Amino acid sequence: MMIMTKKNIVLVLFMLLVVQVNAAPAFKGNIRTKYNFNPQWLLHVGDSQKGGKDFADPNFVDKNWKSVDLPRAFNEDEAYRVAIDEHTDTIVWYRKHFRLPRTAKGQKIFLEFEGIRFGGEFWINGKAVGMHENAVMAFGLDITEYVNYSGDNVLAIRIDNSWRYRERATNSTYQWNDRNFNANYGGIPKNVFLHVTSGVYQTLPLYSNLGTTGTYIYAREINISKKNAMIYAESELKNESGKDQTLSFEVMLEDMEGKIIKQFGGSEVQIKKGETKTVKAGALVENLHFWSWGYGYLYNVYTVLKLNGTPVDVVKTRTGFRKTAFRDGMFLLNDRVLQLKGYAQRTSNEWPSVGMSVPPWLSDYSNGLIVKGNGNLVRWMHVTPWKQDVESCDRVGLIQAMPAGDAEKDVTGRRWEHRTALMRDAIIYNRNNPSVIFYEGGNESISEAHIGELKAIRDSFDLYGGRAMGSREMLDSRIAEWGGEMLYINKSAKHPMWATEYLRDEGLRKYWDNYSYPFHKDGEGSKYYRSTVTNEVTQRPDATAYNRNQNSFFVETIVRWYDYFRVRPGTGKRVSSGGANIIFSDSNTHYRGAENYRRSGEVDAMRIAKDAFFAHMVMWNGWVDIEKHSSYIAGHWEAPFNAPEAGKPATRRDAKDVLVVSTGEKVELWVNGKSQGFGERSHHFLFTFRNVKYEAGVIEAVSYDAKGNELHRSKKETTGVADRINLTLMQAPDGFKADGADLVMVEVVDREGRRCPLANNMISFDLKGQAEWRGGIAQGKEGNYILDKVLPVETGVNRVLIRATRKAGKVQLTASAEGLKTGTLSFSSKAVSVQHGLSTYLSGEQQPSNLSRGATPAGSSFKVTRQNVEIVAATAGSNEADVTNSFDDNELSEWKNDGRLSSGWIKYELERDATISAADLKLTGWRMRSYPVQIFVDDVKVWEGDTEKSLGYIHLQFKPTRGRFVTIKLTGASADKDAFGGIVEVAAATAGELDLFKDPNAARADGQLRIVEAEFFEKN
Repeated sequence: MMIMTKKNIVLVLFMLLVVQVNAAPAFKGNIRTKYNFNPQWLLHVGDSQKGGKDFADPNFVDKNWKSVDLPRAFNEDEAYRVAIDEHTDTIVWYRKHFRLPRTAKGQKIFLEFEGIRFGGEFWINGKAVGMHENAVMAFGLDITEYVNYSGDNVLAIRIDNSWRYRERATNSTYQWNDRNFNANYGGIPKNVFLHVTSGVYQTLPLYSNLGTTGTYIYAREINISKKNAMIYAESELKNESGKDQTLSFEVMLEDMEGKIIKQFGGSEVQIKKGETKTVKAGALVENLHFWSWGYGYLYNVYTVLKLNGTPVDVVKTRTGFRKTAFRDGMFLLNDRVLQLKGYAQRTSNEWPSVGMSVPPWLSDYSNGLIVKGNGNLVRWMHVTPWKQDVESCDRVGLIQAMPAGDAEKDVTGRRWEHRTALMRDAIIYNRNNPSVIFYEGGNESISEAHIGELKAIRDSFDLYGGRAMGSREMLDSRIAEWGGEMLYINKSAKHPMWATEYLRDEGLRKYWDNYSYPFHKDGEGSKYYRSTVTNEVTQRPDATAYNRNQNSFFVETIVRWYDYFRVRPGTGKRVSSGGANIIFSDSNTHYRGAENYRRSGEVDAMRIAKDAFFAHMVMWNGWVDIEKHSSYIAGHWEAPFNAPEAGKPATRRDAKDVLVVSTGEKVELWVNGKSQGFGERSHHFLFTFRNVKYEAGVIEAVSYDAKGNELHRSKKETTGVADRINLTLMQAPDGFKADGADLVMVEVVDREGRRCPLANNMISFDLKGQAEWRGGIAQGKEGNYILDKVLPVETGVNRVLIRATRKAGKVQLTASAEGLKTGTLSFSSKAVSVQHGLSTYLSGEQQPSNLSRGATPAGSSFKVTRQNVEIVAATAGSNEADVTNSFDDNELSEWKNDGRLSSGWIKYELERDATISAADLKLTGWRMRSYPVQIFVDDVKVWEGDTEKSLGYIHLQFKPTRGRFVTIKLTGASADKDAFGGIVEVAAATAGELDLFKDPNAARADGQLRIVEAEFFEKN
């Protein structure tokens, strides 16, 4: 094997500016306590042979069951080791022994599960206490009548993880129980809590089973410039004390410095025994810090029930306040337009060998990387994210689009009722989280009646949250408040349109380019495509899109984003509100290439960045327009080689192309202080330098504005030979906790911190002390090295995971490789107090907020670069009754002629005489059909040629010409050939869609001209 060892680099944990969460103020007399219920569980894989009578029996001897701490999927070892459809889906049992504290005697006792997979049955001390079946949403159990207040308690749970699970009452399947999208990390992969309250209490936001809605905090009359708003708190109260009660309801608002900045309410509340009622208080609050992108400013809101002046129930709600608007085709956050830039991420958000069950700090690390890369949006796919990720996005300042649950289409009957119930529960549970801004009704368009139902649910439970209800597609909906295609570019002058899943290409981090070890020529690889709908495998003639190397993936990232950037706010009346790139991190879900998992992430499964991540970091550096200039040189500056052929060694090359992504108007390249000239610019951000002669040393890219002023410098250097391994500890801000669930991440680095980009050394790890090895991931071995203690670095770097045991103590990790000095890392875990299965340590409440981007800036986020000249009328060679379809701001309507060349023209009348310099056209069959056309302004021909194929709009620039009428004329037969054939969409052909790739029976008359939207512009 050819191993080119150089040096390695550490990727540092993202912790720029943070503020630690403060301890809650003391409330004398308060009975409510929230306990961490994750410690000390027992697990058995397999079903009872006695119908559960034995496993549910509190006296059952379970000493041989596996001891685990939650959250923990029973099949976590399979994460990334096997394909998603091979995840074990058997029945499992969990048991937990616990004792309640003496102070709980006579109080209400609730269990809160953030979610299980899939259907569960629950017993307390041998008595059945409920079921839960949707496998996604949080739910509660009232166990007050079943617990022993003075002795041992046993909770037993039977969970059926079947891919074919059916609802007990109806025998209906659940649409989102899908082998392609929703990974089966089974059992209890999410957190569990135990709540103790008084007999009269504020309910929990757990509609499933409990039927309660909890507390709702919201702001109205928000004034961003004056930094004030009316803050309201609503709480649902329940009186199970056995007698009528008269209480008072007060609200306290605490900032991130631990100061109580406002206290209001105090009015009397009379509530009869057995009654449920909602109370409300509100007040104007000054000097507010508004939550924003990269500014996770959060408040603690305490809603206090007092009896005779003494607090008996206090609920702490951590929330933030922000202002939103959805209008004119744009999204506004805190009165400033924001183009959405981010990722469509699988809700499992998983990691190798642990699946989704990671500690809160690791959720923050992953979600924080999106913000570090200048992303502002995560669109969770198919099912609602677990609460830990929702709260993480609050802290890091990342906008969320939150689905309920689906697969790939609208449904009816009981399966639609599943979706509405899940949306209701998800809204109630997450309506206090400021990062949730978009509710998503489906991963495919749904009917107007259905989107109306979902809006009604939103209005019932979250009328004042400032959140828009929409769905993927919904391009012609009059009800949806946002929409956008999966792959194509959409524009709108009405509600925001943003791409829900763009850039479907894939590439491993392992491969740099055509000329670097371990040599992967772009596009070479598996030509077999695996359908996400049928799971059938078929061969495709062009598999390039799913077998890229980093260089090619880097370029495609730039090309595809430019489609959205050039139709951003400020470029006309109809604009794009951005898009979500699919996906952020390589995912153990539906795969299409050589590996058994998806590799379309901008970071790999261990969150190590690919070059595409840095491309986005450069291009996304602003709310709309670029606000901070930067550049990045793709790849490395090491000697290029030709790949070996027929067993011969690799041969040295003299030169290679250099790629730079930059926000400058021009970029100059320097090698060891010698200018190589200016790069060839394409797609606005990409600069290509052809055949740059290799010379060891430093390569530097210098970007300039249009006037020649320097904007930014970026450089890379040739590295030397590596001589040792260093290990870097990455852990929670409050340390490595000995709670049986925390994780540590380590990386291989060198003495100088310079990564060897061509290294592929096999690293052997030895772990001693109070920790469990979980390992990392790499390619080249069946099972992807999952749980192996010997695995390679790839492009000079890798990471591994270590899990704490329950016992605090020292941990030592040693890493060795042939020819390199051994690296050693020593650290200790911190004790966590657990009493009888309960702990008061809540890790999520100890994580800091990221405030790195600062508050929302004042002023406009974009400059108007061109103006629409409105179309007021049109005539055409045929089908004149439909001409308005071509300029009606509806991308599911079109005008087309009758198929004769002589009638292939349309003439638009503008609102006024104008100097026209550009046209944007969406032509039916945009990805596969070229139309030979001429464009005239009045009688002056301004453009002629074959229209390019695209993923939506084509943009035609021409000499500014003054006139009142614009004519588009077909001059010959159109030509059909798919320009994006390697990209396969998951949805089946849908009637009414205008991309001919999805419409194989579309008419192909030689004289056919078909226009979806036409727009004409003059420069500002």
